[in-house]
Amino acid sequence: MAPGDPPAKRRIFADLTPLRISADYRRLWFGSTISWLGQAMTALAISLQVYDITGSSFSVGLVGVFSLVPLVLFGLYGGAIADTVDRRKLGLYSSVGACLLSVALAAAAFAGYHRVWFLYAVVALQAVCFALNSPARSAMIPKLLPAEHLPAANALTSMTNTSGAMVGPMLGGFFVGLWGYQAAYLIDVVTFGAALYAMWRLPAMRPERDEGKRGRAPVVDGFRFLATTPNVRMTFFTDMCAMVLAHPRALFPAVAGLWFGGDAKTVGLLVAAPAVGALLGGLFSGWLGRIRRHGLAVLLSVASWGTAVAVFGLTRNLWLGLLFLALAGASDTVSMIFRTTMLQTATPDDMRGRLQGVFIVVVAGGPRAGDFLAGTVADLTSPALAITGGGLACVAAVALLALRWPAFARYDSRTPTP
Repeated sequence: MAPGDPPAKRRIFADLTPLRISADYRRLWFGSTISWLGQAMTALAISLQVYDITGSSFSVGLVGVFSLVPLVLFGLYGGAIADTVDRRKLGLYSSVGACLLSVALAAAAFAGYHRVWFLYAVVALQAVCFALNSPARSAMIPKLLPAEHLPAANALTSMTNTSGAMVGPMLGGFFVGLWGYQAAYLIDVVTFGAALYAMWRLPAMRPERDEGKRGRAPVVDGFRFLATTPNVRMTFFTDMCAMVLAHPRALFPAVAGLWFGGDAKTVGLLVAAPAVGALLGGLFSGWLGRIRRHGLAVLLSVASWGTAVAVFGLTRNLWLGLLFLALAGASDTVSMIFRTTMLQTATPDDMRGRLQGVFIVVVAGGPRAGDFLAGTVADLTSPALAITGGGLACVAAVALLALRWPAFARYDSRTPTP
């Protein structure tokens, strides 16, 4: 415990110790937080601009496709690269690339160049930069902080992601309405400065690899590693249970009117509720540092997600439904914090990039598969059965996984074993 830290038993709010004990981590966190706001603004501005050009919701939906495909394809290779080169340089160069893409967006907007193919191309290239940057940045964290402070660091990361996703679009809509698309893109360029400065100040971070392996980091080795590490593998399996089986987001437009007699504003509340819960889960995460049984915590939090989703499918009171969606979001944050910590501590340094690449694919692809499954089941049966049945299926699947690999529930952070 760092000097001046409150006793663990009294800590309730997010543990800020990682920000105090490591200047490198502090700069990296602040840089990521500021730049994430700018990127969220740009994401909304691109969607608005595509709709302004085409007048088509389908065209706006294609923005997600052009982002998802390169993210999945390059996520695995980005992780392999992060296990080969200096991660600091990879993070810096990919951030520079993303910044230049925002410069291109701003220049095109100022020049009055409005072409939807250009926006799609930028979105795809942004996804490539993210797929290269994220594994490198995530693999750096265990090198900057002691293992006992990784849960607190991951809680801070969850707050960055959630607050950026909530506040960034609001700011983007405000500035686009006030000064046009170029305003959002220019602000994104400026905010990238914080991320670039943080990366530039980091020390060199080459992966710790045996001499015989230098220059080689095959993607397939990451999957071979997963095949022999049940605890690490379970972090992915449990997340897939939640995101594929119990992901009701695609049904929010339908249930807003059918169950609550609402409109688009009601849909907005339903979408926002899990994010609010996730933010609160990160804000009140101080107690998580006392948990040592990380595997058991993952199982319970994923089961809590499924239970909250199942109960949401039974309620017809809007505010009660929002409460259970917020509880689901908070449970997801707890799960994410411990899953990420296990991935960072139980994985050898020369494998962290590739495992983070797999993590990106799961996080990006899981919710999309969940949207498809929920929509299909709802069309064949009903939204209520799709949501409640999906939540119960999630709980059942987690229970079966726990029975199949009982050692996961006994995982102790003091002796991390993959």
